[in-house]
Amino acid sequence: MDHERRRTPRYMFFASAELLEEKSEVRVASRVSELSRYGCYLDMMNPFPKDTFVLVKIWREEGNVVQTRGKIIYSQPNRGAGVVFVDIEEKYVPTLEQWLAQAAKES
Repeated sequence: MDHERRRTPRYMFFASAELLEEKSEVRVASRVSELSRYGCYLDMMNPFPKDTFVLVKIWREEGNVVQTRGKIIYSQPNRGAGVVFVDIEEKYVPTLEQWLAQAAKES
């Protein structure tokens, strides 16, 4: 039996995203399909390799944005990547918490 390793629940959540790889400054458009307090899953055909540091920007139509540094913790070619948030700024936490509360109600 697999044991859940997450610190907080992960919810189905849909939003637009953009990744900026820190070293090469390559930008990749993506879509968030799952969200938690400490990370997200991004749907993308050509994800960055594991351990790549990226700047993650997530937004929804209502105009709210969350931006943070992240690290690819697993990469699945032709599917997507798991990202852990690194050093999220306090100004983005209320929006993230609002999104999580909404997603929890919808699940």
